[in-house]
Amino acid sequence: MGDVAVGARSGHDGEEHRGRPAESAVPAADSAVTSGSDSGAAEDDRVTGEHTTAEDQGPGGTTRAPKKPRSFWKELPILIGIALVLALLIKTFLVQAFSIPSDSMQNTLQQGDRVLVDKLTPWFGSEPERGEVVVFHDPGNWLRGEPTPDPNALQTFLSWIGLMPSVEEKDLIKRVIGVGGDTVECNGTGPLKVNGKALNEPYVFPGNTPCSNDDQGGRFKVKVPQGYIWVMGDHRQNSRDSRYNQGEKYHGMVPVKEVVGRAIVKAWPIDRWGTLPVPDTFDQNGLNP
Repeated sequence: MGDVAVGARSGHDGEEHRGRPAESAVPAADSAVTSGSDSGAAEDDRVTGEHTTAEDQGPGGTTRAPKKPRSFWKELPILIGIALVLALLIKTFLVQAFSIPSDSMQNTLQQGDRVLVDKLTPWFGSEPERGEVVVFHDPGNWLRGEPTPDPNALQTFLSWIGLMPSVEEKDLIKRVIGVGGDTVECNGTGPLKVNGKALNEPYVFPGNTPCSNDDQGGRFKVKVPQGYIWVMGDHRQNSRDSRYNQGEKYHGMVPVKEVVGRAIVKAWPIDRWGTLPVPDTFDQNGLNP
């Protein structure tokens, strides 16, 4: 703005030597600066935003046309792309939704419940602990004979980015009973013992016994190797868990590397919303070997 004012005065200085009054330079200078406004308002151009500044002018002093805002429909694909990337990152590194496919975790979890699984802490070296409810990949033929889900393309895509519960048919959900170094045993109908300590298990399905008095695996005593966990369903007489997979790979144990994460919240249906804390029985003194 100052440069424009100086240029206007220098042009009238030359006319003074040809006999014109010097006072004529003043109105001309005001006209160049204010563009039809009074000189007092010109100094407030950048504050009020009501006048044209040098930054808004094109070559030769012409006023530039204001930039048109980008159309919403042009921005929509960008916003959708960002949302999809964020959803994929959250599903991969933070939290993922899973659907409960069976009754093996009743009454803690019902068939059709949706749970949110923490996938972040394992990235920092956290390993499953006794009492946690965890989701893990089938360590070897545990799901043999189970029906295979047949999701459509939309369900598969939404599951892939984490906007719908996983439709991966090779995932299971159970409660961790023993970790590496533990001795887990059960005789008759119970109680279930970890390192010689009997567990009080209020989460076991009403009417079930902590153990099953059968010769297929309901009675057992095992030592859990380091890097593995021993898991059982809360519906003890309706759960094909570590007990009944001792003839498979890993002898019923689940490698820690196959654990997807810990189920922390029942998210759906809304009337069953709640957290999944570790029961107090796993905090009793002397439980560690």
